[in-house]
Amino acid sequence: MAEVIHPNDFAAASRESVVIDVRTPSEFARGHIVGAFNVPLFDDEQRAEVGTIYVKKGRKPAFLRGLELVGGRLADIAREAEAAAQGRDIIVYCWRGGMRSGSVCWLLENAGMKVRQLKGGYKAYRGTLEPLVKRFADKIVVVSGPTGGGKSVILRKLAQRGEQFLDLEELARHKGSAFGGLWQEQETTEMFINRIVERLWSFDPSKRLWIEGESRTIGKVVVPETLYEAMKNSRCVYMESSVEKRLERIEKEYGCIDRERLSAAFDKITKRLGLEQCLKAKEAVERGDISEAAAIALKYYDKGYKASIDKSYDKAKMSYIDVTEYDDDEAAEKLLALVENGHHE
Repeated sequence: MAEVIHPNDFAAASRESVVIDVRTPSEFARGHIVGAFNVPLFDDEQRAEVGTIYVKKGRKPAFLRGLELVGGRLADIAREAEAAAQGRDIIVYCWRGGMRSGSVCWLLENAGMKVRQLKGGYKAYRGTLEPLVKRFADKIVVVSGPTGGGKSVILRKLAQRGEQFLDLEELARHKGSAFGGLWQEQETTEMFINRIVERLWSFDPSKRLWIEGESRTIGKVVVPETLYEAMKNSRCVYMESSVEKRLERIEKEYGCIDRERLSAAFDKITKRLGLEQCLKAKEAVERGDISEAAAIALKYYDKGYKASIDKSYDKAKMSYIDVTEYDDDEAAEKLLALVENGHHE
């Protein structure tokens, strides 16, 4: 029988092993452990058939039907797993750590591979999010501030200095706002949460954890409730910068985006911006004046962002810093010093 590995030990163990997900292709597509290979025991139709038999007739008939369905694929499953492993140990998981992963573990062991089964499966792995967040709860520092202030860039500078930065926009594959999806396609919320879990397992819970202030949604994905509440209850630093510097940063960042796509993004905020202002912004984009278009958008975003911050964060736990006069490296140093000294500028 294959060794069983606890979800709390998975992160460390998986660094030296290959992870194989034996669930169906559609289950894998919705979300999977980051870096896992999909070697499905059943396809989607087969799993549905076996599940129906299990409910109506019981475990034994379902098991026998499963053997009939998968019998001809056993050799292929072993070959696919061996090719993915390339000589490394294997960790196998299914939804709950039941028959599917157990059967594949038995097969791979008998094929001469070293295999472990994830206890509780994918469900248990995802269940580590809440206790993980609790381990970091009193170490979280949220950095908020108006659009274009360079929060992400400055926090990445801190990461280069050895600080821990949970970059939700990177993990969500979206920069936030109506314009944040202009760079790449997003995955599912399920996959977004899996990436958060994976990143948190790589951090040291005894050290500070920086997170950029975000709304409950980042594009089409949703920040998990347990993390969102922890952020709201944490210390918050409001990072200000002049409008001129913010417009300069926005123009540099968004100037490379296709004008047609950038113009279309303004349609998403027409109701809040107003038709007249929206048309002015789109006209500015079409003639290449990104700075003017951004200035129009900031009137909407600044008002909404300030209201959101006032509603979400405790002012008693909030510090303020103005980074207008600093470059990004200097701003990172000032931000770090502010938090370490506990000062409120």
